[in-house]
Amino acid sequence: MHELGYILLLVALVVATFAGVASVVGTIRGWARLQQAGYAAAFATAGIVTAAALALIYLFVAQDFGVKYVHHYSDRSMPMFYLITSIWGGQDGSLLFWAWVLSMYSAAALWLNREHARLIPYATGVLMTIVAFFIVLLLFSANPFETFLGAPPDDGKGLNPLLQNPYMAIHPPTLYLGYIGMSIPFAFGIAALASGQLDETWLRVTRRWTLFAWFFLSIGLVLGMLWAYEELGWGGYWAWDPVENAGFLPWLTCTAFLHSVMIQERRGMFRFWNMSLVIITFVFTILGTFLTRSGVVQSVHSFAQSDIGGYFLAFMLLALFGGFGLMFWRSKKLAAEAQIESLLSKEFAFAANNWILLGMAFFILIATLFPSFSDWLLGEKITVGQSFFNRWMVPLGLSLLFLTGVGPLISWRRASKDSLKKQFLWPVATGIAAAAISMPLGAIHAPLAVVTYGLCGFVAGTIVQEYLRGIRIRMKNAGEGALDATIGLVSKAKRRYGGYVIHFGVVLMFFGWAGNAYKLEKDVTLTRGEIASLGRYQIRYDDLRFGETKHKGEVTAVLTVMDPAGKVLSVERPAKWMYRKSEQPTTEVSIRSTLLEDLYLILAGWDPQQGSVMLRMVINPFTLWVWLGAGFLLVGIVIVMWPDRYKKRHIGSGRVSLVSLALGAALAGAALPATPAEAAPSSQITLPPELEPVADRLSRELVCMCGTCDRQTLHDCTCGFAQKEREEIRLRLKAGATPEQIVQAYVQRFGTQALNEPPDTPFNRLIVIVPFAALGVGAVGLGWAGLRWKRRADAAIARGEVPLDMAAPKLDLDEREEAEYREQLLDALEDLD
Repeated sequence: MHELGYILLLVALVVATFAGVASVVGTIRGWARLQQAGYAAAFATAGIVTAAALALIYLFVAQDFGVKYVHHYSDRSMPMFYLITSIWGGQDGSLLFWAWVLSMYSAAALWLNREHARLIPYATGVLMTIVAFFIVLLLFSANPFETFLGAPPDDGKGLNPLLQNPYMAIHPPTLYLGYIGMSIPFAFGIAALASGQLDETWLRVTRRWTLFAWFFLSIGLVLGMLWAYEELGWGGYWAWDPVENAGFLPWLTCTAFLHSVMIQERRGMFRFWNMSLVIITFVFTILGTFLTRSGVVQSVHSFAQSDIGGYFLAFMLLALFGGFGLMFWRSKKLAAEAQIESLLSKEFAFAANNWILLGMAFFILIATLFPSFSDWLLGEKITVGQSFFNRWMVPLGLSLLFLTGVGPLISWRRASKDSLKKQFLWPVATGIAAAAISMPLGAIHAPLAVVTYGLCGFVAGTIVQEYLRGIRIRMKNAGEGALDATIGLVSKAKRRYGGYVIHFGVVLMFFGWAGNAYKLEKDVTLTRGEIASLGRYQIRYDDLRFGETKHKGEVTAVLTVMDPAGKVLSVERPAKWMYRKSEQPTTEVSIRSTLLEDLYLILAGWDPQQGSVMLRMVINPFTLWVWLGAGFLLVGIVIVMWPDRYKKRHIGSGRVSLVSLALGAALAGAALPATPAEAAPSSQITLPPELEPVADRLSRELVCMCGTCDRQTLHDCTCGFAQKEREEIRLRLKAGATPEQIVQAYVQRFGTQALNEPPDTPFNRLIVIVPFAALGVGAVGLGWAGLRWKRRADAAIARGEVPLDMAAPKLDLDEREEAEYREQLLDALEDLD
C-alpha cells in the first residue's frame, strides 16, 4: 500500500502541474480545449490526492509499522480514534492532509463558480500551483510513505501524549481548514489581477469562502485554548506561544479584510488595501506552517526540525513578490471610486480598525521572531514571554472592544453630532453603570478590569439598543408581534444581527477574561486528612491512588472540596499520567466549574513514603463565561453565513457586519494581568510577609529551564525543576540575598533566555519601537488623510456637487430609525447577489 501511496503522489504532481499550466496557457493563447482540459485536470488532482490520503489512513488502521511515519506516531495500544487522528500528528501526514483538503477545496470552489469564465482559468492555475507545491514537499522532503530498509519494528513509538486529547485531535484539522480556506480568496484575487476583471465580482465569489475560513480559524483558536487549559496544567489558556501567534496572525488580517471589504462593496473604496490584505493573509497561513516546521521558533506545538523551512520561505517570497507585482501592474484599475467624507463615519472607523488590526499583527510577528533575530545577529538568546505581550496587547485589545460598540452607532458617509448624541446616550450610560458596579471589586488593585467591565457594559448597551430599535421598527411597519419581529429581523438581515450575536459573545468572553485580575493561587503540601483553604473552598486530601491501563500508568490524588461550613461540594481527582512510550508525564487537571469561578487543581508531585502530595490550587473567576461567549461567537458566525432559501447553487456572497473585529479584540486582550490575592510556597520555608510578594514576583520573572515544559515561568510550571528553583529563591531571600542578586545568578547559569522579558538594551527596544512607530506613523497619516478627505467633501457639498442624500442631513430620532430600517432592507437586498 505504501508503494501505491507514493505513486499516487507522483501522478498527482504531474496532473496538478498540467492543470495549472494548461488552464493559464489555454486562456492566454485562446485555446479553449486546452483550458478545459486543465480545468478537468483540477478535479482529477482532487481524486488522486484523496486516494493517497486514504492509503495513509489504511496504513495507520492496519498498523503497518514498516512505514516510518506510522511507526513514529502510533502503536498497538492506541484507540482507533487516535490512530486515525495520528494522520496529522506529525509533519509528513499533516502536509498530506493539507494537500488533500486544499485539492478538495479547489475542486468545490472551481465547480461552484464555473460561470465566471474570465476568473476560473487563472484561479485554477494559482490553486494547482499551491497543490503542486505541497506535493513536491511530500515527494522530496516529507514523504509519509517512506519505509524502513530492514525488518519492520513490531510496534510503534506512539503519538505524543499531549496530543492524545479530544480537543487536540480536533484542533489541528479545524485550524488547517481555516489556513487552507484562505487559498480560495487569494487565488481569485490573483485571478482578478491577472485577468484585469477588478470589479467586485471576485469579492462576491469569495465572500462565503473567506467567512468559512475565518469561521474555522476561530474554532481552531478556541479549541487550542481549551486544550491548553485542560492539558498543559498551568492554569491559563493563552500564553502567546509562537505557534499560537502563528494561528492568530492570519486571523487578524482576515478580520481586517472582512471589515474593509464592506467599504469596497458600499463605496468602491479600499481596493488596493483589500487586495493587499488577501495576499498578506495567505502568506501568513504559509508562515504558520513555516514556523512550526523550520525550527525558527521553539514551541510545544511545533514539529521536529527539518530542512523543509527553506521551501516555505521561497514559496512565501514568490507569493509576496508575485502578488504585489501584479497589484502594481494593475494599480490604475485598483484606484478608489470615492473618498472618506468625514472622520465621524463608518468608513473612517473601519479604516482605523483595520490599521490597528494590522499593527497588532505586525507587533506579534516581530515579538514572535525577535528571539531568533537576537540569536542570529547578536548570538544572544532571549525570551519574549506572556507578560511582555500582555503589557502592549491588552490596551490595543480594549481599544478594539470599544470600537466594537462604536461601529454600529455611526452612519455611513457622515454622522451628525445630534445623531451621535442620541445614539451614544444609552450605551454610554450602561458602560458607566457597569464600571461603577465593578469598582468596589478592583478600582485600586485591578483598574484594567474595571475599564473592561465598563466597556462590556457599553458594547452590551449598543447591542440591546440596536436590537430593540430594529424590533420596534419592524413591529410598527409590519404589524408583527415581538417574537415574530425578532425572528424576521434576524432572518432578513443575518449579517447585521448575526454580528450582534457575536458581539454579545465577545462581551461574555471579555467578562470572563477580566476575572483573571481577581485570580487566587496557592501551592501546598498535604498529608492524608489535611485540609488547605483557598478563597471560599476547603480542600481535603483523602487518598493517593496508583493505577495502570494498557498504555499508561496513572497517579491520582483524591480530594474533597467543601464550603466553609464543611458541606461537601465535589470530589476532584487531579492526576499525572505516564505513557509507556514517552518519558514525559502529562498533567491531568481537575476543574470544578461554576458560573462564578473555576476551582483548578493540579497534582504537582507526591511522596509515596510520607504519603504526601504537592498541589497547586487556583481559582479562576468567571472562566466559564469565556467558553459561553465562544459558543455565542460561533452561533453568530453560523447565522451570518447561513444561506437564504432562494440561493440554489451559487456559493454567493456574505458580508460580516462589524463581526470579526470582536474575536480579534478578545484574543488580543486574552490575559489581563492577574493580581493574585494569595500565594504560598509548596515547601515549608516560611518568609516574612514583606518577602512573600518578592518571591512571587521573581518566580514570574524567571523562565523554567528544564527543557521539557515549553518555557513556562517558574511560577506557572509544575515540574520538579521549577519547584526546586522556587524553593531556592525562597532560601536565598531568607538568607538576605537581594532580588537583583537572585536574578543575576539565575541568568549566569542559563543566559538571558532565562528571563521572561528581554533585557532593557538598545537592540531589544526595537521590539517595541519598530511596530509602534509604524502604527503611530500610520495613525497620523490616516488622520491627516481623513481631514483632507473631509475638507474636500465639505467643499463639494458647499458647491452643490454632492447629492443631498450623501450630505447626511441631521435627523431626529424617528427619522434616524426609519433610515436604519431602510439600511437594513438594503443589507437584505445585497444578500440576493
